[in-house]
Amino acid sequence: MACHSVERAGIAAQGFDADRLCQVLRDFQAGEANLHGLVIQRHGELVAERYRSGKDRSVYSLFARSVDFDAHTRHDLRSVSKSVTSLLWGIAQAEHKTPPLDARVLDLFPELAELRRDGREAITVGHLLSMSSGLEWKEPYQYGLGNDELALYWRASQEKAVLSRPMLHPPGARFQYSGGATAVLARLLERGVGMPLPEYARTRLFAPLGITDWEWMQDLRGRPLAFAGLRMRPRDLARIGQLVLQRGEWNGRQLVPAAWIDDALRPHAEIGDGRQYGYQWWLGATPPLGGEQRWAAAYGNGGQRLFVAPGLDLVVVITAGMYNEDAGVAKVNRMFQQIAAAVDR
Repeated sequence: MACHSVERAGIAAQGFDADRLCQVLRDFQAGEANLHGLVIQRHGELVAERYRSGKDRSVYSLFARSVDFDAHTRHDLRSVSKSVTSLLWGIAQAEHKTPPLDARVLDLFPELAELRRDGREAITVGHLLSMSSGLEWKEPYQYGLGNDELALYWRASQEKAVLSRPMLHPPGARFQYSGGATAVLARLLERGVGMPLPEYARTRLFAPLGITDWEWMQDLRGRPLAFAGLRMRPRDLARIGQLVLQRGEWNGRQLVPAAWIDDALRPHAEIGDGRQYGYQWWLGATPPLGGEQRWAAAYGNGGQRLFVAPGLDLVVVITAGMYNEDAGVAKVNRMFQQIAAAVDR
């Protein structure tokens, strides 16, 4: 779909090179990649939005089906759920319903006292938030015997399944991506706030943002998949991005403490490829406008992305069905770089 004259004028008014951004939009619409949705906001205004049909499958399905995506279609967000869980943690922390970040995790689970050895006793809440616990965790794309995340769907004690893993490094020494870390954080969060994670999300975050059409999928024991289960419309995910861009403020109300947004989007672990990790948020930089512009992002398998670039006042949401495809994910990340590079003032 080409940009019409009114859309081009709106794109230019928000500080984009219309030719460059319209080319990105054409590539999104016409390319062979299994892309589903794209929402671009700048200065709090919707700049462009595109949807297309494509193959998709839910977190519980092995088989893809064709879906005609539009602005009203919910999409699996997969591990974007982790970053939303981080926002909920910040809200609960301000309500004094979470343990401090330097609290030792195994002290919070006295029933797991036998695991306080081999360095596990030094793991803190902050280490879980920054994916730097030092615990072994294997989370390849394909589920099977080599995927530790599989245990999170059925084990009676998710915290035991996570915290009993072998220690590979001292806590805080190295980044190791782990859905298990998010599962343990969700357990602590639910225990602190006294309600299920989705209910807390609805009352403290989604409803105040005007987000009403969403779903948080559950595991085989009826527990919300804090690390992978959120389903939402791209426009609503963009609202969450705008909230982060505004340091937690929405319509004059501070939904998430600004201090938590700042802390969550500050580097706490080095990934080693030019990116860092905050508290359940990925961090990196892009070079438009002649200088480095920092971004924060929520990532999900298949190409689910929420990018927030504060220096550009930019929010980008991308949804796709390229599950377990490294090349496809690379295309999604390049698309964000192209969108950011189209900013010319």
